[in-house]
Amino acid sequence: MKAILFLPVMLLMAFTVSAQNCATKNTDAAAKKVLDGVSAKFKTFRTVSGKFTLKSENAAGKTLSSKSGQVYLKGNKYRVSITGQEIFCDGTTTWTYDKLANEVTVTKADQSATSITPQKMFTNFYDKDFLYKLNGEKTEGGKVMQEIEMTPCDKTKPYHKVYVYVDKAGNTISRTKVLEKSNNKYTCTVNSLSPNASVSDAMFSFDKSKYPGVEVVDLR
Repeated sequence: MKAILFLPVMLLMAFTVSAQNCATKNTDAAAKKVLDGVSAKFKTFRTVSGKFTLKSENAAGKTLSSKSGQVYLKGNKYRVSITGQEIFCDGTTTWTYDKLANEVTVTKADQSATSITPQKMFTNFYDKDFLYKLNGEKTEGGKVMQEIEMTPCDKTKPYHKVYVYVDKAGNTISRTKVLEKSNNKYTCTVNSLSPNASVSDAMFSFDKSKYPGVEVVDLR
């Protein structure tokens, strides 16, 4: 689920960039222009806070779950909250908190070129890991959306297609859809995105005192 979560908003921890670099040989210039525009705009923000909804469906189209979440980004720091789970990263350490188990797992933050973080999901994650093309435009709720179809270079991935929907006027990602090889589908909708909000550094670290009885699993 971690990998699926931040492909939409923002695909994460277990997901790594393919070394095949196939995208540079099969680039749709129109799609690249749209994605580059999203990346350039995001890089102008000092901080970002956003709310999203993640829905999973089975092959028959039946909704399996629908969860709401929130994300905060600042430099190389991030915090993600979704039903039952919170992920904190201060740029050096990552804490993954499981509410049901009242357990937090502590690991070293991976800031290498091959890692995918929420920040990278809004910037240049697409350059080496995917083949991509612009399928066209359609109007949704009065907004023009550009649909980009992405195919992973690494065929061992559990998914075979990713669709990214970009608000043409706003140059922001509005929705993403991930199709697994099992035919399950994950759709993440960005409900709101607020740039340059006041976000303190303290909120990106796990404060054990606020979680009475929490079990700490330190894997560093």
